[in-house]
Amino acid sequence: MPLPRIIDDVSAALRTSRSAVEACNVTVSVLSRHTPALIEALLHVKDQLRCVSASGAWQVFSAVPLGHGVVGRVYASGKPVTILDVANDPDYIRLGPPITSEICAPIIDRTGHPVGVINAEWAEAQPLDGWEETLTEAGRLLGARLSEFGGPPAETRSEQLLRHALALTNAETDAEVLLRACRAAREVTGLAAAVLLRPAPDLLPEEQELRVVVAASSPEPRDRPLVARLGQIEPDRLAALLDEACRYGASYTLGDPAVLDARGFEALTAAGVRTMIAVPLGAGTPVVSSSVGALVVLDETAIVPDSALVNLLELLAAQASTCLEKLTTLRRLHVQANSDPLTGLRHGGPFGDRLANATPGRTALLAIDIDEFKAVNDTLGHAAGDRVLVQMAVALQQALRLGDELFRVGGDEFVAVIDVPSAAEALLVAERLVAAARATGRTISVGVAVQGELEPPEAAMYRADQALYAVKRNGRNGVRLAPESTGTPPAHRR
Repeated sequence: MPLPRIIDDVSAALRTSRSAVEACNVTVSVLSRHTPALIEALLHVKDQLRCVSASGAWQVFSAVPLGHGVVGRVYASGKPVTILDVANDPDYIRLGPPITSEICAPIIDRTGHPVGVINAEWAEAQPLDGWEETLTEAGRLLGARLSEFGGPPAETRSEQLLRHALALTNAETDAEVLLRACRAAREVTGLAAAVLLRPAPDLLPEEQELRVVVAASSPEPRDRPLVARLGQIEPDRLAALLDEACRYGASYTLGDPAVLDARGFEALTAAGVRTMIAVPLGAGTPVVSSSVGALVVLDETAIVPDSALVNLLELLAAQASTCLEKLTTLRRLHVQANSDPLTGLRHGGPFGDRLANATPGRTALLAIDIDEFKAVNDTLGHAAGDRVLVQMAVALQQALRLGDELFRVGGDEFVAVIDVPSAAEALLVAERLVAAARATGRTISVGVAVQGELEPPEAAMYRADQALYAVKRNGRNGVRLAPESTGTPPAHRR
C-alpha cells in the first residue's frame, strides 16, 4: 500500500505547479521531506533520461542514456523495481554517493506510456515498506500532470546543440560531418532548409565555381522546391554569398525582403528565400573557413532570427570545422604510417595486405631491383641515391597501368602487384617498366611470378625473387619469368 500522507502531499503540490519542470520539482521536494533518500525525477528527452529535478545529493549526473542502468530498465519495462542490495544488480550504475538500496518507478502519462522515472536511493539500510507503491503512485500522478502540460519539456536549444555537437565528433567521414551539421542547423533554428556552399574541388581558386550541397539538408517534402531552386542559381551569385560569409562572418536577415532593402540578394529572393542565416564553417577563422564553406539556413517565411540563435549556429559551424580538421589530420597520419616518406609509395604493411588479397591464377608479382644502386651511394653519396630512388619510383609508377600497384619494400627494392589474364601480359608490363627505367638513365632487373591456383602468395613472391636473382646473374637490365610453382618453398625476401 502507498503511504497515504505522502501521496496526499504530492497530489496537493502538483495542483499548484505551472510547468513540467515545476511539477517534477514539487514531486521531488515532497518525497524528500519524508525520507533521507537521494531522489531524482528523470524524463525522456531525445535519446536520454535527463535529470529534471533532484535532491539529497551534492552532485548528480545530468542524464543517463536510454537502455542503461536500473532507470533505463524500469523506463523500458514500465514496471517498478526494488533493489535491496545494489552490489548484486547487474544494471546498477553509481550516480552519486555510495548507497545500499534503490527503488525506481516509472512516470506514466495518461495514455499509459512511460515518460520517465522517479528514482530513490538510500545510503543506509532502513525499512522500505510501502515505498515502491508510493513512488509508483507518485509517478502516476506526476505523469498525469505532465500530460496536462503537453508532456516532458522540450529540449532547449543549448541541449540540442550539445547533442548535435557530440554526434559531429562521432562522424567518420567529411560527408557525414556536413550532413549532420545541416540537420543540426535545421533543428536548432526551426527553419525549413539548410545547405552548404562549398568551393568546387580540384580547381584553382581563380577557377572555382560553387556547388550547393542540397542532399545534406534533408528538407521536408514541402521544402524541396526551395532547395531545388537554390541549386539553379548562377554559381557567381552563390560565390558572392560564400565570399561574404567567409570574409566577414555570420549574418542574418531582419524581415521581409519585399519591405526591406535586399539589393544584392535578388537571386535568393527570386528563389523564394525570405529568411536566411549564413555562417562560415570555422566561425572566427575566416581565412581557414573560406576553403571549407558556409552553412546557410533558409526559409520561405519572413522571420527575424535572434542574435543568440545565430551565436549557437556559429558554435555549431566551429564544431563542424574542428571535426573536418580532425578527419584531415587522421587521413594524413594514416598515409604517413602506411607510406614511404621518401618516395610516397606504400610499404611493408599495405604490401602484406595486398598479398593477402591476391587472386590465384591472375595476380602477378614483379620483384624489381635498381641495378648497381650500391655504387651510387658509395660514389655519389646517399643524397644522390635518394634522388635516384625518387626518380625511379615516379618512372615506374607512370609506366604501370590503371589499377596496378607499386610498393617499396626495401632500400632499392620495389614490388609491382598486377592482375593479368596471362603470364605473357605480366611480361609485357615488366618490359614496359624496364624501358621506363632506361629512360631515366639507369636500369633495373625484374623477376615475374604469377601466383598458382593452390599457391600461397608468399610462395609466389619467393619465385619472383628467384627469377630476379637469375636476371642479375645474367648481366642485369632485363626480365625473367619464374618457372611455374611445383611446391611451397619457405617464404623469403632479400
